[in-house]
Order: sequence, then structure tokens, then C-alpha cells
Amino acid sequence: MTSTAIPVLRTAYQQSIADYWNAERDPVNIRLGEVDGLFHHHYGLGDYDPAVLNGSDDDVIAELHRLETAQADVLLDHLGDVRPEDALLDAGCGRGGTSIMANARFGCRVDGVSISEKQVEFGNGEAKRRGVDDKVAFHFRNMLDTGFETGSRRSIWNNESTMYVDLFELFAEHSRLLRFGGRYVTITGCYNDVTGGRSKAVSQIDERYTCSVHARSQYFKAMQANGLVPITVVDLTPATIPYWELREQSSVATGVEKSFLQAYREGSFHYLLIAADKV
Repeated sequence: MTSTAIPVLRTAYQQSIADYWNAERDPVNIRLGEVDGLFHHHYGLGDYDPAVLNGSDDDVIAELHRLETAQADVLLDHLGDVRPEDALLDAGCGRGGTSIMANARFGCRVDGVSISEKQVEFGNGEAKRRGVDDKVAFHFRNMLDTGFETGSRRSIWNNESTMYVDLFELFAEHSRLLRFGGRYVTITGCYNDVTGGRSKAVSQIDERYTCSVHARSQYFKAMQANGLVPITVVDLTPATIPYWELREQSSVATGVEKSFLQAYREGSFHYLLIAADKV
């Protein structure tokens, strides 16, 4: 009897996402990462130093990168009591910046998964360049079905990657992978159920990134259905607005900044951190 391997990319939509990120060479991701070799695929938190606007473009780039790294630090702060012998999972890892930071902080094993083969190749190259490829590895796998062992993870996170998948499927896989008492953390943008459906600004964000932003309520419904109990919920919206204001004035602005700022300011969109424990 022969078995057929399940493909990593299972739908035309997943293939389109992979194609997008395999081809992506956006300066807002590459140039910022070149500041110190941490390549992020998420946004920033905290007030920026207004003095950078009177300096060079490099000063603005460095400040944007500082805010993005600060965002990753906030996520890592909520991963729980991680020990060097533990194993973590970065679901939708991008080029791997947060995984590199997690290993540096905790000294533990970190695996990242992405459906972009280019991102996986890039991340593994960075891990090798930094000499941590014995502890940090990136894999061409689907975060809805990673293939990792049940109960093998102390903590798992999604850093702005949940909007590409069904939350019930995603949290079912995370719940399978987490050991009892393990911690799941996400930082994500979500639309505000109170104001109705997706606003025009949120729809523009979806179109820009070929994603589908979820309603705020869907996160909690999907967690409850899969044994993930929220312990911390933080509205990061006020803390991320300065990042977008600075980025709008930078050389790496893409045009989507206006949509984010409008959505945040009108209250149709929230930037949340949710930490939940597996029970």
C-alpha cells in the first residue's frame, strides 16, 4: 500500500497567498530588517521620537524598526514561564524575526512554519548566519496541520498571521500541539463587531494583503471551542497609531497607512493582544 503525502498548499487561496509572499520584496520589510538583521512582518508599538523627522531617512527607518521590535517584545512577554528545555512554535513566521528573538530570550527550541518557501529559505539562512540553526528552524508547512507531535509545545504564537486562515481550524491545531497549561498568544488586527461588518477602511486592508480580517468575537468563540481560555486581553490600538503616523511620513510608505489610521481612529478596527492557556 502506498500513501499519498498531503500537500502543504491545499486550496487555490492558499496558493495565492504563497505566491504573494514568495514574490514580496517590500522595502518596508527588507530595509527595516537590514537595520540589525531582525526581519519582521508585523507592525509597531509605542511612541516614536519626533526628532527623527528632522534627521535623515535612515533615522526614520531605524525608528520604525525599533517600534516593530518593541511589538515582538510585548508578544514574547506574554508567552509564560518558558524554560530552555521547552519548544515553541511561531505560526506564520514570516522571515523569522520573532523566532530569532524568542530563542535569544529563552534559549529554547523554536520552530517557525510558513506556506512561503522563500520566507522559510530566508529564515533558515538567517538562523545559520547567527549560529542558532541548531535551535531555530523554519519549515514549509501549513499552520493548520503542522505535522508536529501532539502536546509538544510549551507556547505558540501568531504575530499578525491569523487573518489568512479559519480560526476554528487554527485553534484546533494549536490546542493539539500545546501541552496542558501551555500558552497561546496572538497579536492581531480585528474588526469591531459593535460597529457592524467590515468598514471600507478594513476592506481596503483585506484587499491590500489578500487576507480576510476576522471579527473580534470570532477569536473568543474559536478559543472557547478548542480549550483555550483567555488570561490576558490588551487593546493595543492606541499604542500602534504612532507607528502608522510615522510610517505614513517615511520613504517606505505603501499607501495602506491611510486605511489603517482611518480604521483605528474611527473605531472599526482594533489591534489586540490575546493570551490564552490550554486546558
